[in-house]
Amino acid sequence: QVQLVESGGGLVQAGDSLRLSCTLSGRTFTMCAMGWFRQAPGREREFVAAIGRSETSTSYADFEQGRFTISRDNAKNTVYLQMNSLKPEDTAVYYCAAAFTYNTRSYFSRDVQYAYWGQGTQVTVSS
Repeated sequence: QVQLVESGGGLVQAGDSLRLSCTLSGRTFTMCAMGWFRQAPGREREFVAAIGRSETSTSYADFEQGRFTISRDNAKNTVYLQMNSLKPEDTAVYYCAAAFTYNTRSYFSRDVQYAYWGQGTQVTVSS
């Protein structure tokens, strides 16, 4: 059974940093491209960042403006999202997702491309 477990969310002030973690079990992590998405109340889920099986293959949403960094640790079956200079508009539930792929450099920015999802972790940024 495939399971993705996120952690690291919380309540922070504007300008603070958070690091989200997501650990995959039940699937070979090194064969998966990984992604982060978020959903704010009343809004659709949106793409945040993605990383291919190769850790140098990454993609980010335009709104991040260099504030977020996605990375992966294959030894720990874990993908991370480092978020700096957080803003109140970053408040959302953050979800990680996994997509099996044979291509080491492929990454995916559309949620329909991912087969596996975590339960989400709440990030709240106060002004």
